[in-house]
Amino acid sequence: MKKLLIGLTALPLAGCISFGAKPPEALLSITAAEQVPVGQAQSSAGARTITIQVPSVPQALANNRVPVQTGATDIAYVKEAQWVEPPARQFARLLSDTVAARTGRVVMSGAQSLADPGARLAGELRGFGVDATTREAVVTYDAALVRDEGGALEKRRFEARVPVTAIEPAPVGAALNQAANRVAGEVADWVGR
Repeated sequence: MKKLLIGLTALPLAGCISFGAKPPEALLSITAAEQVPVGQAQSSAGARTITIQVPSVPQALANNRVPVQTGATDIAYVKEAQWVEPPARQFARLLSDTVAARTGRVVMSGAQSLADPGARLAGELRGFGVDATTREAVVTYDAALVRDEGGALEKRRFEARVPVTAIEPAPVGAALNQAANRVAGEVADWVGR
């Protein structure tokens, strides 16, 4: 009986104990505006291939938070905003979908590309956040492309800026999605020529 009473008195305290931060109401993600239609077969026998690597990122992007450049050397993060997964992986997937849809190339993963990598696209996602001084979502990608085995390396910087109505999770997420799709479209056009 004593054990039951002790257990019942401790029960209200169980709601007061918390391990870790309170999760955000929603997690942000980006989605490709252009994708290969469901059910459409792709074959490397009749199409060129490309391997798209997950881009490297600076430390400010090496987490699931959304950075805000508040000054020349100051970075903060959007309050209560988190990505569902790190931006580099989401951006690589968006690039893969967009390149496949726009160019007709077969996009392969690292494991699939061991036999014949085809063209190779790598790079650095230098910016994927908000510029507070201009109130814009900014996506900056430095791409490095090798079109053929043993071919020359081509480099190019891509950037898109989209106005942000408020530095809050929903408008920032929508603006970054739009900017990322713009950059991915420009990269696909560059790869496809």
